[in-house]
Amino acid sequence: MKATIAVLPGDGIGPEVMQTALNLLDTIGAKCGHEFSYQEALIGGIAIDQTGDPLPASTIQTCEGADAILLAAVGGPQWSDPTAKVRPEQGLLKLRQHFGLFANLRPVKTYPALFEHVPLRAELLEGVDLLIVRELTGGLYFGKRQEQDQGADAYDTMYYSVPEVERAAHVAFRAAQKRRNKVTSVDKANVLASMRLWRRVVTQVHEDYSDVALDHVLVDACAMHLLTRPASFDVLVMENMFGDILSDEASVLAGSLGMLPSASLGNGTFGLYEPVHGSAPDIAGQGKANPIGMFLSVAMMLRYSFALETEALMIENAIDSALKAGARTADITSRGSSFISTSEFSATVKAAL
Repeated sequence: MKATIAVLPGDGIGPEVMQTALNLLDTIGAKCGHEFSYQEALIGGIAIDQTGDPLPASTIQTCEGADAILLAAVGGPQWSDPTAKVRPEQGLLKLRQHFGLFANLRPVKTYPALFEHVPLRAELLEGVDLLIVRELTGGLYFGKRQEQDQGADAYDTMYYSVPEVERAAHVAFRAAQKRRNKVTSVDKANVLASMRLWRRVVTQVHEDYSDVALDHVLVDACAMHLLTRPASFDVLVMENMFGDILSDEASVLAGSLGMLPSASLGNGTFGLYEPVHGSAPDIAGQGKANPIGMFLSVAMMLRYSFALETEALMIENAIDSALKAGARTADITSRGSSFISTSEFSATVKAAL
């Protein structure tokens, strides 16, 4: 197959992990007879510096002409003022909204080879393999707001419509049908009106999926259960901000935030794929970045946008093999233990292919 990928390296460690991802894609393409072409564009802080806009019109045009988007990271200390009118993360939010990417899939699994690096007892980590479905274009991040400089008070509004909740719920239930047939809906229905709507709509959508079990859990209880019984979860579906927070918490289970991938999907096969880890400016340019989250994001792109399941599994199995062989980046080593560089880890994964 042939595919065009919009490549958005962004800021911090973004360019480093993106290069390893493109090398991996070239390896897969050569091995399996696929041709991937890349169109690079600006996003985030570097886009602000060069154009004044975190998502220039030229970047949107590049993405519109692609079959999928691969993004590395945005942000850094030089753009970290939360009161600034223009911020790097605005580019990412606008990108999701422009393409109608309403469902963010964040898988979290544990690796027995890394159990010693996780601050939980090993018996709690056995069999952890969960998927967080985060609603991505509504909720608290997109509701009506007032900044403090507009008056004496500031506020943000958590707003949801029935269709917004329905489409996220359908994604979660369909995902569960391909996994272990269980959905946990996370809300704060005991306090928030928008979350009572959320619970009611998810319950109604569940009527179309009699083969899937559904339970509801409050977000604060879910935060606790993720660390006390994580293996009990299959698919979790939740509001935008809840998903942002709980997926970062769940990264502890995998051993590092650098381990987690994500896919932002809408209707159809077009998607945006990015690691969860952020730009990590404190280690940028030092060869310490963990490329696993980026590699697994590539695997998700192959699976969801290009229907290349075998190739996606090849990448996932190669990562497993590298970890079992003892390959470690700086974030998944014990204090004083040796580690290898980003490029060396990448070479180990490529060799495992």
